[in-house]
Amino acid sequence: MSEVPVGTLDIRTIQSGLRTRRFSAVELAQAALAHAEAENPKTNAYLELCGERALGAARRVDEALAAGREPGPLAGVPVAVKDVITTRGVRTTCGSRLLANFRPPYDATAVRRLEDAGAVILGKTNCDEFAMGSSNENSAYGPVRNPHDLERVPGGSSGGSAAAVAQGTAVAALGSDTGGSIRQPASFCGVVGVTPSYGRVSRYGLVAFASSLDHIGPLARSVYDAALVLEVIAGRDEMDATSAQVATSSYTSVLDDDIRGLRIGLPKEYFTDLASETGELVMKGVAVLEGLGAEVRPISLPHTDYAVACYYIIATAEASSNLARYDGVRYTTRSAQADSLQSMYRLTRGSGFGTECKRRIMLGTYVLSHGYYDAYYLKAQKVRTLIARDFEKAFAEVDAIIAPVSPSPAFRLGEKTNDPMEMYLSDIYTITGDLAGIPCMSVPCGFTAAGLPVGMQILARHFDESGMFRLAGAYERASR
Repeated sequence: MSEVPVGTLDIRTIQSGLRTRRFSAVELAQAALAHAEAENPKTNAYLELCGERALGAARRVDEALAAGREPGPLAGVPVAVKDVITTRGVRTTCGSRLLANFRPPYDATAVRRLEDAGAVILGKTNCDEFAMGSSNENSAYGPVRNPHDLERVPGGSSGGSAAAVAQGTAVAALGSDTGGSIRQPASFCGVVGVTPSYGRVSRYGLVAFASSLDHIGPLARSVYDAALVLEVIAGRDEMDATSAQVATSSYTSVLDDDIRGLRIGLPKEYFTDLASETGELVMKGVAVLEGLGAEVRPISLPHTDYAVACYYIIATAEASSNLARYDGVRYTTRSAQADSLQSMYRLTRGSGFGTECKRRIMLGTYVLSHGYYDAYYLKAQKVRTLIARDFEKAFAEVDAIIAPVSPSPAFRLGEKTNDPMEMYLSDIYTITGDLAGIPCMSVPCGFTAAGLPVGMQILARHFDESGMFRLAGAYERASR
């Protein structure tokens, strides 16, 4: 068991190892659980490991292999799941005291599809409370630390999932993205992170933050692994009315395709106010794509400057509505000091929610209130339409867009906690993709002089994940 190098395995190596009997799925699961338990004190990436469930899934894989049955494309692969995605019988806290003891009676569709494909769910990863944050410092269970520098943040809100993959305690992970919460942690931790088109992956079982912006997507250490996980979890789901009736395809099959002649746009609005090393590394990535035959041209996305204000009106409004259900009546922790229904609501929510959740609930309630709905929320929705049209016009001229993920690499723990606006601005380059609902991803493009990872963002047309992965695969091959 100790001979299984779980920290360095990828999906293809696992597939080969299982079929050649170099290790069994149970041995791999045992080694992965032991490795995660040993390494977790360094980063606090996991909130809970589910050993019994993991070993049960691994035994089913070994039984299928022994019987000569196909065990699935993710057979034996250790996967972590962000703690805003429900797992039957396994605590789903959303990083909040309010759900400290909540054990869902059902699995999210994405989780069910992973296990149907043979994946082994190791545990639940730490996250900003109800996915609200850009640094993973808002969890009620303590911050996550970046494996590349334990004094720095891993990004948020999927920082636990990104850290687990970067640390080698999971081969792949599920995260959720509302304003950049997959791509920004992926960039900060030096892994691949994918935000699929809105509706490509079912949101059934994803605890809602902002329903019109939330996505589930994979994080992995390679483009191939991320593409394969997305293949497994993508597709129409009758349990989710926003799940798109759009055919999926094999994303792994395009990774070796030529990119000569592809038109790549560089939006001028995304390359201002960048830390110099970040800009240099992204432009080196662009040069690699250009060297492979892609045509690079400047473009403009003129409404980018309004994206942060637009996002924080729409997202907080939807959060205010979605978080109204946490009142102590049903499945949440309830205040023991309450002596009336009103005080139960007030005390439960007052002690249960953290500072950032309270801030966003108040902002959202304000912009939805009488007299301000038209002035703020309605106007923000109109601006959202303008941002989406910017992308439509751009994709009439180019096949994909390259941009930075964040203005700078991972910042230090505590550096921005007292300045919410500065924290919000760290998502300035990822918010637009979520507002438009298009597929986007972060691919590692190098390290700063201080050894901090930087990611390059690829954005594509609605439901053109194949084109996005084609570019990412070509870049990864050329930059190895």
